Amino acid sequence: QVQLVESGGGLVQAGGSLRLSCAASGRTVSSYAMGWFRQAPGKEREFVAAISWSGGSTYYADSVKGRFSISRDYAKNTVYLQMNSLKPEDTAVYYCAVRTGQRAADPLEYNYWGQGTQVTVSS
Repeated sequence: QVQLVESGGGLVQAGGSLRLSCAASGRTVSSYAMGWFRQAPGKEREFVAAISWSGGSTYYADSVKGRFSISRDYAKNTVYLQMNSLKPEDTAVYYCAVRTGQRAADPLEYNYWGQGTQVTVSS
């Protein structure tokens, strides 16, 4: 069983930056692809970014390309999401997850989820 804990969320002004962390415990996630999703009030959970188990491949939603960067630290069993040039529309609860399926952007391909961390971007 894997437990995921997200941290690093908060309130930031538009144009600012945040770095989210997703710490895994219970077992190593080094052999799994990982992803970040977000969910705004009244909206469905949407894909943000994903990283392969090797770290050699990354994937991003069009809405965050060029602004967000996903990375992982195998020694810390942690995945990060660096978010720059934040916009009010980035406001959401951000979740990390372990991917056990094939499709990086499909939440159904992910098996373990964290509780989420709130990101609020003010205009």
